Amino acid sequence: MPESPFAIPTGNKPPFKSPFQSKGKQAVAISVGVVLLLLSSCVVATQSSTVEPGNVGVKIRTLGASAGVDPEPLPARWYLRGIGERIIQYPVIQRTYGYTREADERGNENEEITFSDNTGLPMTADISVTLQVNPASAPNLYQTYRLSFDQLLDGPIRNDVRSAVAAEAEKVGVETLYSGGRQMVIQKAYARVSNKWARHGVNISQLDWIGSIRYPQAIIQQMQAKTQLEQEALAAKALEAKETALANAAVAKARGEAEAIRIKGEALRANPQVLQQLAIEKWNGEMPKVTSGGTPFVKID
Repeated sequence: MPESPFAIPTGNKPPFKSPFQSKGKQAVAISVGVVLLLLSSCVVATQSSTVEPGNVGVKIRTLGASAGVDPEPLPARWYLRGIGERIIQYPVIQRTYGYTREADERGNENEEITFSDNTGLPMTADISVTLQVNPASAPNLYQTYRLSFDQLLDGPIRNDVRSAVAAEAEKVGVETLYSGGRQMVIQKAYARVSNKWARHGVNISQLDWIGSIRYPQAIIQQMQAKTQLEQEALAAKALEAKETALANAAVAKARGEAEAIRIKGEALRANPQVLQQLAIEKWNGEMPKVTSGGTPFVKID
């Protein structure tokens, strides 16, 4: 059958595409790319860690044949973590922390140290510790305790500080602590704590009191009364010493004057002409109006 002159030729020409269909595919492709980019960013954000300057990192693997603590410490920089990996940080520069009754930067908990004297009298105090971790020892430190640094401070290190202070304080009485012996106690406690933690790569360079020891109020009143009595006794002793010194000075002065008179008398007796000369110097030139008939008191040769 002959083709109609009005028929549309078919041939091998591609089908007609609307411009709206092309733009739709481009939009889908862009959307997929944006989603993939967001997913990648989320993966990087959730699977990365930054070891801050002044710290050293320790990598822990929880999956696979190599699960455990990586023996190599991680220096300060950015790290991309694999699945099942995490990084904890330990300070390698010197830092100071306080175990205090009041809230601090690590929380609101009461962390004051409690101890007692040799009679069992309870007391408390705030104590500071200055320390740093040897970078090479950080992996082994975590391997031993399985704790972050804050957990070490709040747990094992604080327990050792409390035990050391308690062990040294119970050797002395409260009067020794009150009168200045507390520095001896804290230095001996420091030696105990620093020696133990040095074996784990933690260098404790200082342990010290923050403020005063908090004694029971009755003990404070007792110590203050005793101090006042001691001060009054010292004042009385000083006054006694002063009076004794003044009396001794007066006695010495009298003895000196007596000795001077004795020496002068002996000199006059040995030299009567001196006495005659003294009388002449004091005479006004008039003879006594009444005499007993004796020799005038001034002898004229």
